[in-house]
Amino acid sequence: MERMEQKIQEYARLLIDVGLNLRRGQTLVISASVECAAFARLCAAAAYERGCREVVMNWGDDFLSRERYLHADGAVFDDVPAWRRHFYNDYAAEGAARLAIDAADPETLSGVETERVVRAQRAAGEALDPFYRAQMNNEFPWCVASVPIPSWARKVFPGEAEDAAMQKLWDAILATVRVTGDGTAAEKWRAHLATLEARRDRLNALRLRTLRYRNGLGTDLTVALPEGCLWSSGRSVTPAGQAFVANMPTEEIFTAPHRLGVDGVVYAAMPLVDNGNVIDGFHFVVRGGRIVEAHAERGEEFLKAAYTVDEGASYFGEVALVPYDSPISRQGLLYYNTLFDENARCHFAFGEAYPECIEGGTAMTRAELRERGLNRSINHVDFMVGTPDLSIVGTTRDGREVPVFVDGNFAL
Repeated sequence: MERMEQKIQEYARLLIDVGLNLRRGQTLVISASVECAAFARLCAAAAYERGCREVVMNWGDDFLSRERYLHADGAVFDDVPAWRRHFYNDYAAEGAARLAIDAADPETLSGVETERVVRAQRAAGEALDPFYRAQMNNEFPWCVASVPIPSWARKVFPGEAEDAAMQKLWDAILATVRVTGDGTAAEKWRAHLATLEARRDRLNALRLRTLRYRNGLGTDLTVALPEGCLWSSGRSVTPAGQAFVANMPTEEIFTAPHRLGVDGVVYAAMPLVDNGNVIDGFHFVVRGGRIVEAHAERGEEFLKAAYTVDEGASYFGEVALVPYDSPISRQGLLYYNTLFDENARCHFAFGEAYPECIEGGTAMTRAELRERGLNRSINHVDFMVGTPDLSIVGTTRDGREVPVFVDGNFAL
């Protein structure tokens, strides 16, 4: 038990020191479920050791969230109270760091009216737009990480006793973030980020114009990339020069497709958890960048709600490359949590694009980004498409064809 406590403490320090690279005198906002309180407190203590000005807690609760969606007066889903607007938007304007400890029951909103969830998304998208805009522009350091909670652990390890499931999920998560308890996690992460950046640089040097995806599931999709597109990897940088890692773990290299340049059929390779519901066995038909058909064996109504929440949600905002033999994929687990599952396979996201994925993008207005081909939406939903037989062939700006992925893995 003492060894496990050392690992968990090292994990908390890793998130503060590498994930956020917290600066002395900087405010930190931690969002976490009440079930993650013990770990959130470790993160807060590590932040104060680093010289944090103040740690502000933003608690959530799966039970209360579900009860609210089931029973609250319908009018509450069309408005965001002033205090909540100020909480998000004002701390973003201040440049406060944000740590999100993303742990939830994958089916916490099962049975909830989809319309209520969509209305709440739309209201938040409008009211908290300054916050979301600042986050997508990397104007403050932010990091999403996770720790086990019982309902999630039971979903990942069905049939196991709760204690055993929790222990197995802890072990799996700590392995994904390279924590072994010997104090070397930060060093390992710096080496890992450098490896991702070297591959990112090779992709940028190719100046790719299109990518064509094909596999045995039936995926046959062509993706056009905008002029001046940039591939990014795990480490981002604020305008003030503060480097941070938005997702821990991360194994991806990503960019933005041209919003009007995606055509074909794409099949999901893994289930998707979105807004507390599981969606499985789904595929999209895409024409001129827009999703025109979507079919799912399970959760089709939730899938359609996700890509119709606004006009931009039916267009793609991200294309991400992850080798099939990534460390997370080799674990052989379905996490039912996108933070982990998206780092096991190649994936796309429909919805908002990251401005950093085009030259000069973080300094552009939304109108300028749209003119350059980047998508805008209040949503950003990742879904996994990588398979052992995935082929991705790139075409460069000068017309050369380059194998990017062969048999599910990088060919570069």
